[in-house]
Amino acid sequence: MAVAVPDPALRPVVGAAVESWARVMGPRTVLLASPRSFCAGVERAIEVVEALLDQQQGPGGRRVFVRKQIVHNTHVIAGLAGRGAVFVEELEEVPEGSLVVFSAHGVSPQVRAEAERRDLTVVDATCPLVTKVHAEARRFAERGSSIVLIGHAGHEEVEGTYGEAPDATVVVGSAQDVAGLELPDPSKVTYLTQTTLAVDETQATIAALKERFPQARGPGSEDICYATTNRQHALQAVTARADLVLVLGSENSSNSVRLVELARKAGTAAHLIEDASRIRPDWLREAATVGLSAGASAPPALVQETLAALAGLGPLTVQERITTTEDTYFAPPAAVRKNR
Repeated sequence: MAVAVPDPALRPVVGAAVESWARVMGPRTVLLASPRSFCAGVERAIEVVEALLDQQQGPGGRRVFVRKQIVHNTHVIAGLAGRGAVFVEELEEVPEGSLVVFSAHGVSPQVRAEAERRDLTVVDATCPLVTKVHAEARRFAERGSSIVLIGHAGHEEVEGTYGEAPDATVVVGSAQDVAGLELPDPSKVTYLTQTTLAVDETQATIAALKERFPQARGPGSEDICYATTNRQHALQAVTARADLVLVLGSENSSNSVRLVELARKAGTAAHLIEDASRIRPDWLREAATVGLSAGASAPPALVQETLAALAGLGPLTVQERITTTEDTYFAPPAAVRKNR
């Protein structure tokens, strides 16, 4: 394939890139996992920020600050920032008396207390399923139980849940972490989990915990959210037939990373990509069948853009594999509804 490049110094580089893509052109099948992309909690959180940005337009409008990323996706954050949202890491960056949104991942009581001290107007976009875990932490702590929180230390959701009962809670990341766990009263042990974990690994950690502490008890219903579970099951349905799996999502998106790990664990090459521009031609060289999914915080438009990019390499057959249909909806907070 010949390409005209005016600058002689660039010709070898451009030529190599063109040849690399030319070698992967040809017919290809995409197995599209479903459900994929946005979940109800993510849609709700984004809707909160968008509604506030609309409400605050014009003279007298207030800036809309958001503590942390509203959801873990760079495209979502860039889009909202482009509309005027101001993202900060901590509340100390927010001027006193301002309007601030708490992200979908939740915050600790300490953060809420700081917001009150700074006279901030708070709109809480915490996912209701994360709020459920917070309520469980408070309830178990009030009963005098030690709480084993299964999750990734440092993740915003884990930090928020831990903050509900820091003196009673210990965080473990895997079954291996359970072996050296020492708790005050082995007869009073409860466990909670981050909502975006790998289902099978979490089950293994819970089994190890129950083996070490036979009287350990969990919540009345699973903490891993429906969307995380559904996306993992959907990906499993396409992984076995795929030569390659691509998952759309950001590196700090826990549920997206878990999807890639799940595919690799099944023995299929898999990569996490922000968007279609991150696809490397060498991944596609032997991939006649590509499994495609998107994490719960990845916009649906990225899926269509990726399909278009793959179609540009030759005839593309898209086969959707639907494992379940989601109809969950979370209403926005009252502070948003009453002003709409």
